[in-house]
Amino acid sequence: MPLRVSGSLPGVVQGLAAAALFGISTPLAKALLGTMPPLLLAGLLYAGSGVGLGAWLVIRRLIARPTGEAPLVRRDAPWLAGAVLFGGVLGPALLMLGLAHTPASTASLLLNLESVLTAILAWVVFRENVDRRVALGMLAIVIGSVLLSGSAGGPVGLPWGALAIAGACLCWAIDNNLTRPVAGGDPMQIAAIKGGVAGTINIGLALLSGYRFPHWLPLLATGAVGFIGYGLSLVLFVLALRHLGTARTGAYFSTAPFVGAVLALVMFPELPGIRFWLAGGLMALGVWLHISERHEHEHVHEAICHDHRHRHDIHHQHEHDFSWDGKEPHSHPHQHEPLVHSHPHYPDLHHRHNH
Repeated sequence: MPLRVSGSLPGVVQGLAAAALFGISTPLAKALLGTMPPLLLAGLLYAGSGVGLGAWLVIRRLIARPTGEAPLVRRDAPWLAGAVLFGGVLGPALLMLGLAHTPASTASLLLNLESVLTAILAWVVFRENVDRRVALGMLAIVIGSVLLSGSAGGPVGLPWGALAIAGACLCWAIDNNLTRPVAGGDPMQIAAIKGGVAGTINIGLALLSGYRFPHWLPLLATGAVGFIGYGLSLVLFVLALRHLGTARTGAYFSTAPFVGAVLALVMFPELPGIRFWLAGGLMALGVWLHISERHEHEHVHEAICHDHRHRHDIHHQHEHDFSWDGKEPHSHPHQHEPLVHSHPHYPDLHHRHNH
């Protein structure tokens, strides 16, 4: 009897929840573009994320609520800095620029490119396993995105709005892969740092460019959208990374544009053409191929020492060198002994082996 994957279902739920929260933020950000320039909007969205999660962390510390999460350490800094640069500074700025020149429903679906680029980087750079089913799903999403790019431009010239959104997707793909090595740390701390730093940089650049803060009502609305669509979404995304790996989490996250597209069609008087529906069908097929994947084989766990939130499951059968009250989940540096077994699995924190 093969072992069941420990914790894969929570990862699926967390990935889909992250996608839903981010998906609704895209058309809402499109609505807010009329009240402020794109660069300032990007900064305020991330600032809302950083401030909201930062306040949450302070409250959590004041009430001394244990979470069992492992704190970030110095060796995480380079990975987190790169993630902030690409995902928190360049990515949102390009997205806001693209939204200013692209219909909201089309932009929402075009964001599916992020999952494809994330998977390609995970496959090529980090050697994460991507089988034929996942590759076919990526191909379907790429074809759908190409259809949307061709319909997103003006009457002449290149579709600059679509290209800007594609650039944002590439930045977030790099961000996702750079976040993977630190996914064992406290996800709220990761998201708060990324939001606070990215928001400060983008707002600073906007103010240096001569822009000014909007009226208090759109300012608060932008902060709320950022907290939910960028902050909480990122917390859930990091949690999903632990269970599913980068490529699979990106696949689940690619459902975000469908949520955004539905909301956009309700909010904005747009009548999408046949390309929109054809592209949506291709992307839906790609997502289904990713979600329905099953990966199982005999594999070897090498000896490793790391720190993350865990329970004493099949992959955590270690002793404690400190007084333990028996509460789970908890975090502490622990050693994994070599192990050989077979069960369905994803490239999570404990299954990053070669094939």
